Amino acid sequence: MDKLNFHRLTIEDRDRYRECFRQCSEQASDYSFINLFAWDHYRHYDIAFGSGLCWLRVNSPAESYWCPVGSWIDRDWEKILSEIFPEGILLERVPERIALQLKGSLGEKISLEEERSEWEYVYNVKDLIELKGKRLHKKKNLLNQFRKNYDWSYRDVDLTDVRMILEMQEIWCRWKNCDGSNGLKAEHDAIKKVLEYWEKLPGLIAGTLFVQEQMVAYTIGEALDEETLIIHFEKGLGDYKGVYQAINQLFLERGAVQFQWVNREQDMGNEGLRNAKMSYEPHHFLKKYLLYWKP
Repeated sequence: MDKLNFHRLTIEDRDRYRECFRQCSEQASDYSFINLFAWDHYRHYDIAFGSGLCWLRVNSPAESYWCPVGSWIDRDWEKILSEIFPEGILLERVPERIALQLKGSLGEKISLEEERSEWEYVYNVKDLIELKGKRLHKKKNLLNQFRKNYDWSYRDVDLTDVRMILEMQEIWCRWKNCDGSNGLKAEHDAIKKVLEYWEKLPGLIAGTLFVQEQMVAYTIGEALDEETLIIHFEKGLGDYKGVYQAINQLFLERGAVQFQWVNREQDMGNEGLRNAKMSYEPHHFLKKYLLYWKP
């Protein structure tokens, strides 16, 4: 472990980390700088650069290591892992492509276990805009009810809306009693941090939905690359029937039609969230694994 000099993740690591992330041949939303930075207050990330890669250590709620970030191609993985982790290591949230590459290279020294709760749901943007077919009929019906029943307007986000998003988030959090839930409180703090550092986090794309002059929903996403958009946060006020179906569809239709794929992140093993994500008919999953290296 002496070969890696870890330090706490800061905004100053942004550009160097993003360059490493850009080189990954499979980019999971977990590993985007915005995601790491937003949730650092909860996970307490350490970061280190070594062997031409960026290494991530999570310190809360328990110490763990994630997959190294950078170019995974043409690496002497046995040499790298032996030097850094001579006694072996468990890596969490390892994207499928690098997991299978390591398994293929190192054979029995690598064991893999599916980490289903961390699989990311990837949808075709066109499908979520059009909502065609019997299985998505209920979604489209709720969307149409919202369009018909409310005097609504959709807006792209500017700096004024960033402030208004925070105001709506505070309303949403009081409604959901975030202070009574560690998970919701951590998410609330992550959202506030992204809003606070908005101008220093390149790639953010957001949309807001109003009924008359009241913001009733917002989405905050990130352009992962030219083809894929990540949805980091999406909130709606429950008094407005169909509000989630509306912000989901309108954000993609008005602000993200240039993308082919939308990654709506994982379900974290929450059955209700899993059912909701599955109900939108994902095109595929970005699968992740627990990876054990045993020299």
